[in-house]
Amino acid sequence: MFIENSKLRKRGRPQGRTAEGEAARLRLYQTAISLIGEKGYEAATLREVATRAGVSPGLLYRYFPSKRSVVLALYDELSDKFAQQATEMPRGKWRDRFSYGLELSLNVLGPHRVTLRALAPIMVGDAEEGVFAQSTAFSRLRVQAAFQTAVVDATDAPKGPLAGAVGRLLYLLHLGVILWWLLDRSPGQRATSALVALFRQILPSAALALHLRPVRGFVQSADSLLAEALLNGPVSIMDAEDSARLIQAFPKQFKTTKKK
Repeated sequence: MFIENSKLRKRGRPQGRTAEGEAARLRLYQTAISLIGEKGYEAATLREVATRAGVSPGLLYRYFPSKRSVVLALYDELSDKFAQQATEMPRGKWRDRFSYGLELSLNVLGPHRVTLRALAPIMVGDAEEGVFAQSTAFSRLRVQAAFQTAVVDATDAPKGPLAGAVGRLLYLLHLGVILWWLLDRSPGQRATSALVALFRQILPSAALALHLRPVRGFVQSADSLLAEALLNGPVSIMDAEDSARLIQAFPKQFKTTKKK
């Protein structure tokens, strides 16, 4: 998403021009993320980041001119890492592909759980840096496209607009699980593991329910309402071709693995 994949344009700071510059940027980034996890977003300051990293504030500002740039860099790193690994999603039924994507997301986010938990109020409620903010759309679209293609390219993909609607709703469901995981106080977040297992049990029934016209209508209506409420205003329900165009925005990230 920003550190581990230098091929993509890095957000929130300039590209390092030398190995020394990249090493300095990485050290500053890691220090900033650690401090935010320790003190929270509001209490952490860039000046303290510079002090802990043993550099001048001026050098820090070259790479991260604000705390907002650190947050955007974190979103960039994590969404890109998820998208890259999602290219290995195996062929299969959409319910299995969703479970794969959900567990992959938890694994990618896992090492940053402390920092993400400190950022939870920002991710949920901040109009400029939250998950549904315009400035973070680049990150959201990467992950959303992965869940949409998990359904659109499934062996049992629903027909027409329903495929895109199911994919978007599963993306939002995944966000709910992530929030649950961040707030989970059970030992080792075992309650989250149990919740994921429950979804695995119920999704086959959900797939069967999609054969019922009232259920299909409910899914498409819910998709339209959630898109209007959360995904940057009123939009028409996407069909499979619309989903494909979204996925084409990130062709390498969402090239699905074919069964041999």
